[in-house]
Amino acid sequence: MFRGYASALYSAGLTYLWTSKSFNMASFDISSKVDLQTLDNAVNIVKKEIGNRFDFKGSHVLIELNKKDYKVALEADSDMKIEQIVDVLLSRSMRQGLDANAFDISKDPYPSGKVVKKEVSVKNGLAQDDAKKIVKLIKDSGLKVQAAIMDDIVRVTGKKIDDLQEVIQLCRTSDLKIPMQYLNMKS
Repeated sequence: MFRGYASALYSAGLTYLWTSKSFNMASFDISSKVDLQTLDNAVNIVKKEIGNRFDFKGSHVLIELNKKDYKVALEADSDMKIEQIVDVLLSRSMRQGLDANAFDISKDPYPSGKVVKKEVSVKNGLAQDDAKKIVKLIKDSGLKVQAAIMDDIVRVTGKKIDDLQEVIQLCRTSDLKIPMQYLNMKS
């Protein structure tokens, strides 16, 4: 049946090339996105918790999320209180499902009048350097997959889905300090 169909297509001038490229390859994307609603929920939970804590009663505390720039502005009376707010922010964000590596807490708090301020930026999107680290890790592993950087994601393709799952496991066990999500698994 198939042979007759193929010869009929061939005689009509319609040919289909059967190459290895015509078969679908399995693929998935590695990205580093932060859900804005989840981040907003985490910041609101932090505001509520800090407002209810006894050691912050009567203190000046300001916690604001800049949704456009993905930055959390913190303001308190002392460095110690700023660090406590950062600890609460990280723990509550992790409970909401955000990776702690998404927060850049490397900037030191700075005094501004009677208060101390700190800006915590949230990493949204995969930086070019981080994408290169991921591709290098995948290529050095020796797995039979290809990795390509596409804007702020890394696309991994391979013949078998098992190879792709090994890449996911490799990325999870490596210590890259990058929050990663694995999306669009296609076979």
